[in-house]
Parts: sequence; C-alpha cells; structure tokens
Amino acid sequence: MRKNFLIEGNICGDRVRVARAYRKLEQKDLAREINLQGMEITPLIISRIENNQRHVCDAELLMLAKVLKVSMEWLCGEGEGLPK
Repeated sequence: MRKNFLIEGNICGDRVRVARAYRKLEQKDLAREINLQGMEITPLIISRIENNQRHVCDAELLMLAKVLKVSMEWLCGEGEGLPK
C-alpha cells in the first residue's frame, strides 16, 4: 500500500532562497560553495529545491545550513526572520 504525503517537494525551498539572497549569493555561487565542501550539487539542483520541485536529503539540508550559516531547524520552518 502506497502512502501519500501531505507535503510535496520540500519544506525548505523558500528559506533556502531567502538565506541565499540575504548572503548575496547567486545559485551558481551557492552550488560552488557546497562543491568546495565536498558535496556535488549544481545550480539547477538549487533552482529545483527553491522552486519546490525536488526533495532535499538530510546530508544536503545539513550542507545548505552550513554554507548559508543558518540552522537546519530554521531551514525547515522553525523560528522567525533570518538567524544571524
């Protein structure tokens, strides 16, 4: 039996976009920073995450949080505003 999930795509896309813009990074810059940390990701993947067209695995969420200098919890919708 297949279960349907209530959340489609991901729940962090909007916050990835906000944090990226706050840090004045283009998608290609964010992808490059993540690649420098040892994880392969492309600007297209960043775009698909931000547009809720792709799920984010836990390792990617951790890396996004690290590079964007935010918590994983914040990326997942906890808290208000952008953490400093």
